[in-house]
Amino acid sequence: MTSRITVNGRTYTGSSVEVRNGKVYVDGKPADAGDLSGVRVLDVKVEGVLQELRADGNVEAQEIRGFVHAGGSVTCENVGGNVDAGGSVTCGDVGGDANAGGSVKCGKVSGKVSAGGSVRHG
Repeated sequence: MTSRITVNGRTYTGSSVEVRNGKVYVDGKPADAGDLSGVRVLDVKVEGVLQELRADGNVEAQEIRGFVHAGGSVTCENVGGNVDAGGSVTCGDVGGDANAGGSVKCGKVSGKVSAGGSVRHG
């Protein structure tokens, strides 16, 4: 299943996305996004279900079947694996651990919850 993935206004299709060091990779291959290094706000928005998502900035997604790792905040529906964010996490159920530098607000968590701020789940 492929999803629509928008990174700073550019849209791609695929089942996994990684944004690191100013480069965008979709399904493990470099995408023609140009160089995003030095971009202050990096926004990743996903429409559909992804297998995994890694981003240096904020993430807004629907369902993630695998894991999500973001340098910023994560807002999404259910996560099948772990969710790890440098900022806050707001999501549905988490199939693994939830780790955030800020607050965590989510449904059921199958693993551990670790947060630098407040925690609300269940």
